[in-house]
This record gives sequence, C-alpha cells and structure tokens, in this order.
Amino acid sequence: MKLVTFLNKNQESRIGWLVGDGVVDMNLASDKLPNEMLTFIDNCEEYYKIIDELGTVEPHFSLNEIKLLAPLPNPRSFRDYIGFEMHMLNASKSFGHTIGKAWYEMPIFYFTNHHAIYGPDDEIKRPTKETKLDIELEIAVIIGKKGKDIEAKDANDYVFGYTVFNDWTARAIQKVEMEIPLGPHKGKDFANAIGPCIVTKDEMEQYRGADGKFDIKMMSRINGVTVCEGHYNTVYHTFEKMIERASENNVTLMPGDILGSGTVGWGSLIENNFTVHRPLEPGDVVELEVEGIGILRNSVV
Repeated sequence: MKLVTFLNKNQESRIGWLVGDGVVDMNLASDKLPNEMLTFIDNCEEYYKIIDELGTVEPHFSLNEIKLLAPLPNPRSFRDYIGFEMHMLNASKSFGHTIGKAWYEMPIFYFTNHHAIYGPDDEIKRPTKETKLDIELEIAVIIGKKGKDIEAKDANDYVFGYTVFNDWTARAIQKVEMEIPLGPHKGKDFANAIGPCIVTKDEMEQYRGADGKFDIKMMSRINGVTVCEGHYNTVYHTFEKMIERASENNVTLMPGDILGSGTVGWGSLIENNFTVHRPLEPGDVVELEVEGIGILRNSVV
C-alpha cells in the first residue's frame, strides 16, 4: 500500500491510500479506521485486518481534488544517518575532514528536528543570510513497532514503511558549526521534507536484491535538470544495521520514529563543491525521486 495524508475539499486533514490516480479516504471506507497517520501506525496490525476485510475500495477523490501533505506530519523522533560511503568521502573532502575507522564500524546518526516536517509541494524557506542552501537525496524508514536492543537480523519486523526524504541543509551555517564536534546544529534544524507517501514494507520487498539491499534507483532534479542519479544498493550501513544501532543499550524505538538513510553518493551539491549546480535560491524547484516510492517536490522561497 501507498499511504498518504491529505487535505480534502473541506481543507480537513485525512489519511488514506493511493489507488491509481485516486485516493481512498480511510475513515470513509470504514468508520473503524482512523483519520490520522500516527494513530494508524500505532495500531497498524489491527487496522490492516479491517482493510483486508473491506476488499476492493473505489477511490473517494482524484489526486487533483486533494492536496498531499507530509505522510507522517508528527513523527515521534527523527534520526538521520550517514549510510553511504561515497557521500561520506565526498562531503568530508569538501569540508576538509577525514573519515575515521569508527564510521566503518557503526552507523553514525544525529537527531534532527522532528517538528520541522514538510510535505509534497511545500515551500522551503531559505534560512536568513544562508549562501549555500543544499539538498540531500535520501530514503527514510518509519518504525512500526515498539522495541529495544533489536538485532539487525530481526529489524525488518519493526519496520512500518518507507518514504522519500530531503534533508535540507544550510552548508554555510553547517561549515562553521562543524568546527565544534557536537553535530550539525542549526544547519539542519529548519526543514525535513518527506513524501509523497509511505510505502508499506510488504510492497517494498519486491525490490530487495540477493544481497539483502533494495535494488532501487534514486535521482534528483533541480528546475527539471537531473543533478544526481544514484542507487540505494550502494549503501554501506543498511536500515537493519541502523535500527540495531539506534535501539542498542536499552534504548526504546517507538512506532512513528523515523530513521534517514543518509545521502546517496553525489546526492548533495556540496559533494561537487556546487559546480554541478549553484547553491539553491528562491524560485528553485527540487524533485527527489525514488523508485517504488515516488517523487517529492518542493520549492525554495
């Protein structure tokens, strides 16, 4: 299933799933189903049974009658990792840093702002005085079941689904902040865009390769021009390893927590020192596309 949060004709926030070019309103399909995504995730096993019993449901709206919102507008937490070696090498070189062996030994993450969530076609405001606004092409996993000290081999049992993630980054701010070894701070604080939908984990399994990684393409475009063509199977630290790392030492993961994959190699402009494309400016339109999930589009203001 491809689950969405959307505004209906009456500007009410609802949830549902995509059927072709239409949307099924979950609560209209059955009053036993909720109209808020976090509630659905919290009790997804119960709600999936109700949906299965419904059988085929015709869409209540066409896509041009509604506005898609961030599919999970209120995650309980948001961790972002650096899962791709090529991005780590490229970005570190741009900042004049070196990679220590610790990066290869464990997935590294920081907590980003889980209140600064944006969805499809939302406008992203460039931070005041920022001169090097950047994008980061990522996938995010949404946790679907409470757990702690989860081993990588069991991690898939705790997955709810996946979405496209744009980790908007203020590189000029970040460069100064990274001189202090506490993480990216305000350079990552202002916008996290996700969407256009959450693809449930069962639907994503068709893309899993023999090596256990998703065999899916990832690409980004700015003003219609392709600036990155990557692939998830180049990832070094998989989502399973990330879930293990996040939950170890008696840390509880909750339904509705989000973990970002990190940026695919060449998936940010800093990796080419902004030679492929200048820093983002108001008026620019950014599209991130992930095979099997969809296109996340935002504009800069």
